[in-house]
Amino acid sequence: MTMRRRAVLAALPAMLATALPDRRARAQSGNPFATHKLVLQLSDASIDKQKMIISVANSVLKKWPETSQIDVVAFGPGVVLLYADSPERVAVDSLIHQGVRFDICMNTINTIIRRTGHAPDINPLVHKVDYGVPRIMQLVAEGYTLVRP
Repeated sequence: MTMRRRAVLAALPAMLATALPDRRARAQSGNPFATHKLVLQLSDASIDKQKMIISVANSVLKKWPETSQIDVVAFGPGVVLLYADSPERVAVDSLIHQGVRFDICMNTINTIIRRTGHAPDINPLVHKVDYGVPRIMQLVAEGYTLVRP
């Protein structure tokens, strides 16, 4: 095998990685092929609800891996799922890497700051939105189905 051929073969994985769509990028810009759009609302701190959100997102991804777009919107007590030290952090990060978008309501975070005097550490992979409910309303207007497990 020639040196040039070896160099091309060695560079192939990196070239493919940049050419293939990244699901995280799809979560930010939306899946242009999405025919199954889902917004999951999380507005309480129940660990059972958090696990249900994760389970539902995983189920939809298994059923429609290429045609789903999932957005989880957390506000009120539900923001705890998106804290950096959340017990479900690994599951959240895994879903993010599969293209699920997690939005955290900054109105809730600002309320927490006013009440406690400090900001909670937020998972750096989540998206900050000004308000949770208007975000849900926007997604519903764009054709997303709202589910509140």
